[in-house]
Amino acid sequence: MDTVELVAHPVRLRIVHALSGGQSRTTAELCARLPDIPRTTAYRHVALLVDGGVLEVVDERRVRGAVERSYRLRRDRAVIDADTAAAATPDEHRRIFAAAMAVLLAEFDTYLGRADADPGADLVGYRQHALWLDPDELAALIADLRAAILPRLAHTPGDGRRQYLLSPVLFPVGSAD
Repeated sequence: MDTVELVAHPVRLRIVHALSGGQSRTTAELCARLPDIPRTTAYRHVALLVDGGVLEVVDERRVRGAVERSYRLRRDRAVIDADTAAAATPDEHRRIFAAAMAVLLAEFDTYLGRADADPGADLVGYRQHALWLDPDELAALIADLRAAILPRLAHTPGDGRRQYLLSPVLFPVGSAD
């Protein structure tokens, strides 16, 4: 299974998000983090991600007669690179986008279902802005966003940090003039 097939699935993409930040988790810990995903489904998708090289086993220990494995994300294997994205068909882009939106909906619903959810205090945002940009302005905007986001991708858990899901979506609307 190629990277697009592996990562462009709502359950697998949520597992990838849950393991970002460099930490390792067992499948039981992933199930606790993703309570709306049935346990058997989580185990099946973790196995697919391991087989595809997106997750790696970093520890094994015996627990009540069974082997419990801890997994870590291989960030270099969990991305759809620019060349692959450029070569994707419109139907593949629809599938990838639908998976990303399904993840957003599921994660937001899980957040709102928590007893401590406070969208105002947590600075939750879901704004949309229609921008008029020429090609140079678009390239500058993308460069600015990358400059703001990329250094923060290396942050790890701790130091009072909470994990946030940031999903910039950018595409032209209307016809090309």
